[in-house]
Amino acid sequence: MLKMKRISETYDMRVFTDQGEYFGDIEETILTQTKVFGWRVRATKNSFLSKVLGSAKGVIVPHQLVKSIGDIMIISKAAIPSHSEEEAEA
Repeated sequence: MLKMKRISETYDMRVFTDQGEYFGDIEETILTQTKVFGWRVRATKNSFLSKVLGSAKGVIVPHQLVKSIGDIMIISKAAIPSHSEEEAEA
């Protein structure tokens, strides 16, 4: 059975990748007139996102990359920004 959740219940929810890495916390939901467009995820201390982004505050994850929402949100690894520390050093 499909369990409904209010959007307001998702704020400050922890976000993890499908590989189990802590990604950040949900800051805001981006809505169109009839559906969820995306999620703004805040880079928090010790999150994978803060390590990748450096000084940026967060990213917008398209709703299509969300795999599951329950007590936590699970997103596809495709949501991870492509810029990595190895590329920066090269």
